[in-house]
Amino acid sequence: MIKVVIVDDQHLVREGLRLLLERAEDITVAGDASGADEGVELVARLRPDVVLMDIRMPGKDGLDATRRITADPALRHVQVIVLTTFDTDENIQEAIRAGAAGFLLKDTSPERMREAVRIVAGGDALLSPAVTRRVMRAAATGPSPSTVARLDCLTEREREVLAEVGAGRTNAEIGERLFISPATARTHVGRLLTKLGARDRSQLVVLAYETGLITPGAEER
Repeated sequence: MIKVVIVDDQHLVREGLRLLLERAEDITVAGDASGADEGVELVARLRPDVVLMDIRMPGKDGLDATRRITADPALRHVQVIVLTTFDTDENIQEAIRAGAAGFLLKDTSPERMREAVRIVAGGDALLSPAVTRRVMRAAATGPSPSTVARLDCLTEREREVLAEVGAGRTNAEIGERLFISPATARTHVGRLLTKLGARDRSQLVVLAYETGLITPGAEER
């Protein structure tokens, strides 16, 4: 059972998301909060698998709450999906840099929303690759030497896996493309997270673009 916490300042939105998610037999909503501070406290107490976080709230916003959750070592397993009605590159980039594992618009279909929760809870793939690619293209405008140097610690195989992660591919897809098993791909991803000091796959994607390892359009091949 995937345990979810919802943080949104609108009561109707919280109730709607609860009803939408709990139609799935494998998802339960453990609690909800109407603000950032309350949400962070609830997440710390309930330790959910996934948090659906509204990005725009009065006072401290969802990005601030996301940063506080992802910075807490005790909550390292908690994955945050940022929800918003604003489809802008700035919001997407800020959400990923805050440590969010995914970014979805509030008008996402019910089935897509439920599937997003499952994907993030499983830690297997980056959400909304088409949306994320836009902000990654901006990051690829000119990697600095110091940023590129972060890859010096990687083996050639690890660079290949990082490029595939940057393209938004799952472990199974990476295995198929590189002729390795999905388990081996997962092992390589784990090593990448450790070596590069990244929290999750979304931050690996940022690094793949910022270092110029993957360039706009490469993910389509």
